[in-house]
Amino acid sequence: MSLLSSARTVLDFVFRRRRVEREMEEELRSHLQIRADDLERRGLSRAEAERQARVEFGGYQRYKEECRDALGTRLLGELVADLRYGLRQLRRSPGFTAVAVITLALGIGANSAIFSVVDAVLLKPLHAPNPDRVVVFNSGPAAAADIEFNMWRKETNVLEDVSGFRSGSYYLTGVSQPQKVDAMLVTQDYFRLFGLHIARGRGFTPEEELGTGRLFENGHVAVLSNGFWKSAFGGDRRILGKTISLSGNLYEIVGIMAPHVETESAQPPDVWLPFPMSPNSKNQVHYFEAVGRLKPGVTLAMANSQLKLMTQAFRREYPNTVSAKRGDTYSVQRMRDEIVRKVQFSLLALMAAVSLVLLIACANAANLLLARAASRTREMAIRTALGAGRARIIRQLLTESILLSIAGALLGLGVGFAGVRALLSLGPSTIPRIGSDGSNVTMDWHVLSFTIFLALITGVIFGLFPGLSISRTDPNWAMSQGTIRTGAGRMQAKARSSLAVIEVSLAFVLLIASALFIRTLEALRSVDPGFDAHNVVTTRTPLDPKLLKTSNIDRAVQNAIQRLDDLPGVETVGLTTDLPLGGGFIRVPVSVNGQVPGKAPEGFARFVFVSPAYFGVLRIPLLRGRFFTDGERLDSPPVAIVNQAMARQLWRNGDAIGERIIIGKGLGPRLEQPPRQIVGIVGDVRENGLAQLPQPAAYIPIVQSRTAATVSWVVRTRTQSASLNTEIQNALRQATGLPVPPLQSMKDVIAQSTERQNFNMLLMSIFGASALVLAMIGLYGVMNYLVAQRTHEIGVRMALGAQKADVLRMVIINGIKMALVGVSIGIVGALGVTRFLSSLLYGVKPTDPLTFVIVSVLLTGVALLACYIPARRATKVDPMVALRHE
Repeated sequence: MSLLSSARTVLDFVFRRRRVEREMEEELRSHLQIRADDLERRGLSRAEAERQARVEFGGYQRYKEECRDALGTRLLGELVADLRYGLRQLRRSPGFTAVAVITLALGIGANSAIFSVVDAVLLKPLHAPNPDRVVVFNSGPAAAADIEFNMWRKETNVLEDVSGFRSGSYYLTGVSQPQKVDAMLVTQDYFRLFGLHIARGRGFTPEEELGTGRLFENGHVAVLSNGFWKSAFGGDRRILGKTISLSGNLYEIVGIMAPHVETESAQPPDVWLPFPMSPNSKNQVHYFEAVGRLKPGVTLAMANSQLKLMTQAFRREYPNTVSAKRGDTYSVQRMRDEIVRKVQFSLLALMAAVSLVLLIACANAANLLLARAASRTREMAIRTALGAGRARIIRQLLTESILLSIAGALLGLGVGFAGVRALLSLGPSTIPRIGSDGSNVTMDWHVLSFTIFLALITGVIFGLFPGLSISRTDPNWAMSQGTIRTGAGRMQAKARSSLAVIEVSLAFVLLIASALFIRTLEALRSVDPGFDAHNVVTTRTPLDPKLLKTSNIDRAVQNAIQRLDDLPGVETVGLTTDLPLGGGFIRVPVSVNGQVPGKAPEGFARFVFVSPAYFGVLRIPLLRGRFFTDGERLDSPPVAIVNQAMARQLWRNGDAIGERIIIGKGLGPRLEQPPRQIVGIVGDVRENGLAQLPQPAAYIPIVQSRTAATVSWVVRTRTQSASLNTEIQNALRQATGLPVPPLQSMKDVIAQSTERQNFNMLLMSIFGASALVLAMIGLYGVMNYLVAQRTHEIGVRMALGAQKADVLRMVIINGIKMALVGVSIGIVGALGVTRFLSSLLYGVKPTDPLTFVIVSVLLTGVALLACYIPARRATKVDPMVALRHE
């Protein structure tokens, strides 16, 4: 009840302050009136009675303060007074206020922008019921195979709603113009696991998942997304039960997904299809993702303990499987952690970097407040003499700094909004959870709360330092000073110098980080990818006989190649199932054929189907043997070309010509290849990224493929132009009868493989440059202040015969000392911080001496420039003017 009463009192004071003050005033006057009336009855005149009453009563302002204390509103009253006074002070100094607010807005806005991305990617829960219990399976180099998935689904007692899924691309056919459709193949439990609500119709049944649906072979049913339903079918409410043709197969539409369904996919699918999963499948190919939910009360450690036992049981039951031979260990981890694993540390590093920028901005703002406080020393001395305590003075200065930081935060929200848009436009496409159009990254209440909290903390940080400094000033000494120059004293000068040193040291750390990222990107760009990307363009199309104009794939390919060869400007054309630097290739077992079973050399390699011209288009060098020829056919002897890494893996001398290998043994008819004779050895290509060493690879003629459903066309041109790209796109469209995606240059493919490093380098460079500018502005301000403070001393020195060069050297040495101290502290800090960045670097060590030397020289040189301008001004001091000023 007392708490409620206190709250009512506070609210009354806030919203009815004038009325409370008026009532208090009236009550005190009534007491004076009663006493005056009493004295008047005793024989005193009215004027004398009122005077005597006031004398007896004393200063009633003291009683008003006591009443405020009793009501608990005195502190509120003082805070309101501080706010009003602070606003008046800031309004009187518009230049100072503008500079401080803009400085803080840049720091707070940059932090808000980065936090928006961090919040969307790292902090927000999954779009699923009980998101912390949703886990993803890990089983070796890829996600899951049928044989393992069925075991997890049946035998584990710690998981529920175990589901499989994979994405795919289909074409909506049976219409005037085929349309590409993004699909997600899922098992029946997937919708329940992720809480996906179907607005119309239903989801998939177990029979449809098993491929025993009653209407169509292989359980061909589909659930449409709400957006695809409206865009492709005009929101037809009678669509349920009708059929559509996807890549030549008929699908019955059984459901329409609810609008605004949120998924973790970067690109939400247009349609969901059943993932055919036979419970008796022994397929060992890892080609899809497996997820599930921990049962209530089950921890991650308990689930992994159970899966460890399952690993041992699986190896005993299936000792000859690829997983058993490879030593795969099954485990689960939270899905959100797995999704953000590759970008988590990078985003946290950027968050730490932008926090350092904010600290430098705080130091700059603190320096501004110290400079301003120097002119208010006498004011604070008078306040102290009138009874204001140290805490009261600090609180007044903190109030002003918090007002500045709140104004900076309000402006920073606009900066942050613009920064978010810039981040989304510059950021790599591989950042998960941000949405295909960046819609998941918003300035919501999380960001608003963070910004408000940041504003308060920032205000305290840069306001406390000047407050503590000026509150220590002796009021007697301050009152005795006659000029602003000496008003601050040595303590304020040391405080400003210390802040400048802090700014330089923090800027050094950020510059080192940005320099390391720049050198990383340079090192990656200097890596030989193993092919020549100059004047090569590429695009990807399906080779499904159900989609092409002709059922003969060879005829369609030859028709397309002929059309492309006839184009002026086209040099040569090739095909491949997997483009270099794409990553995500399936690694399969490879063994040497014709040797003693169990003792033959074995390894793991990726395999790619290519056309004979592929190596010529990308100019991959032939080291030994020969390339494929047009003589290779489906019915001709199986052949293969291996890269140098595979030749070294399986043969000690690397001589693989004439040897026979078996690729994908035991993986089923789709992947297991017949024994193939090696006819050539080619140079290594960086298939998984420039930072990854070349992996063993085998190339197979595409005409001998039974699984190549989608291919990438690689076209070498004599010149690059938009019109030629359009002609190539049209030629492929005419040959296949399908829409063809826009062409992309192989140089762009290489650039995309380094976009994450480029993004890190760009942001860190922006932060480093901002830190450098802020630090130099701070150092310039300190030197300018020190020169102004020492104007009399400089005038005396010059009057006694000091030369301008002596004054110049004196001022510059003073500034360089601060810079060198900051650099020294920064070196120590950078050595401790950069070692955590090693996982983000390539081709350069975190403690690279050359980087430290270059940054030290750069920062010292810029500091010298920042000191030179005030020093130059000091040499122009007129001794007589300086002495008269004193």
